[in-house]
Amino acid sequence: MFDDRSKGYKNQFVPLDPIDVDLYKPFVGQKIIDELKWLAAPLENKVWANVNSTCVGGGVAEMLQSIIPFAKGLGVDCRWFVIEGSDEFFVVTKKFHNLLQGVDQPISMEEIFHAYLDTLHENTHKTTIVGHMVTVHDPQPAAMLMSGNIYGHILWRCHIDTSQASRRIWRFLVPYINHYHGAIFTSPEFVKSDLQIPTYEINPCIDPLKQKNKQYKREEALSILSDLFNEHNVDSDRPIVAAVSRYDIHKNQKRIIQAFKLMKENIPSKIKPLLIMIGNSASDDPEGAAMYQTILDEVGGDKDIHTWVNVENNNEVVGALMNVATCFVHVSTKEGFGLVVSEAMWQGTPVIGSRIGGIKKQVINGQTGYIVEPSDVDKIAKRMKTLLENKLEREQMGKNGIEHVRENFLLPNLIKRYVILMRYYLEIDNKLPEFRMNDLAYKEIMSALYGRTVWPITSDHLKKRLEAIWDGLR
Repeated sequence: MFDDRSKGYKNQFVPLDPIDVDLYKPFVGQKIIDELKWLAAPLENKVWANVNSTCVGGGVAEMLQSIIPFAKGLGVDCRWFVIEGSDEFFVVTKKFHNLLQGVDQPISMEEIFHAYLDTLHENTHKTTIVGHMVTVHDPQPAAMLMSGNIYGHILWRCHIDTSQASRRIWRFLVPYINHYHGAIFTSPEFVKSDLQIPTYEINPCIDPLKQKNKQYKREEALSILSDLFNEHNVDSDRPIVAAVSRYDIHKNQKRIIQAFKLMKENIPSKIKPLLIMIGNSASDDPEGAAMYQTILDEVGGDKDIHTWVNVENNNEVVGALMNVATCFVHVSTKEGFGLVVSEAMWQGTPVIGSRIGGIKKQVINGQTGYIVEPSDVDKIAKRMKTLLENKLEREQMGKNGIEHVRENFLLPNLIKRYVILMRYYLEIDNKLPEFRMNDLAYKEIMSALYGRTVWPITSDHLKKRLEAIWDGLR
């Protein structure tokens, strides 16, 4: 675990201060902020702990960097734990990630029991995680539940597309997952039939206060990009096709490049488009560097294609690039959600997205962009050509995209559902959350586990238990 002793907590990463939630009123309106404050009022000083595998790189860490201060701004005592792992651990959990997304590759029992389980045992040996609600994110820390050192109402949050999960890795993980008090997925199609716990649907969301999501004027955006464009001889007057993501096999960057090259052959020569791809490395992704090299091989020296990695001032640059781009392309073969799609639409840029996972929740075909099959290079190229040639169409799609994101994919929407879950699990509300996806209810599960007809752990009981544990940690 990270150790942030300056905050007074041993083996805990607590890097963020509360934010004034009223700052979000211009984006979502007074009514939604007032409702959030009302919902969160009974949760003041209640502990919501989050556990994941990295504090930088990737969508989960990025969302937590916004979730923590927002929840604190509502009065919830929101905390963030990050597990430590060796290179060996992240190699095997990357295999977990790939296998869960349906990519077959070898994995040994030694990797599972040594690199994975031993690492989690070492992490939980170092610290105890206590919360009225605890959210454990993705497969990396999933088995920590069985350590006996996590206390509270514990939910597993799966951010990846498990619809075609490898049977062998799912069979390994599902006994751990079924010991959670609930599981959260982005889409019903990701939920497997052998889950025996309540499941909930929550969309990831973007933070409109982040530098990346500032809605720049074009002149501002070009000013931010000027040094980078000068360094790489990019002519800002040329139309830009943009793509932003990790360099990862599932992100399908090779087909984006192939489609762009095909489109160039069929578009009027006066248009002269550029393709700019930006990717970041992440500490829990050991395959990124190798994948980046395969992307460079696919580019093959084409001077109209730029592939950048770990650019300085990344958030500013990405937001500015999305703002000036003529269109944005994200055609993953597997995708839990794809936050970059909402980020691009928030900038008023139409998106060509694949008919995969959470992407199809965001891209409304013909309204906020176009939906394509990820393997259909010809169709991707045609949609690029359409958007580059039709200014009125892409402007209307851009306006539609901004409103679609405002209504569905901004941070307050995500926080609202977590607050509702916390109220439910703490018995402030008895009504089942409307975003529950199956017929299982937590009270029924606990009754089955403990052989009782009533919920065996009342809020008072849990409160006393948590207080006793917490007192022992001070």
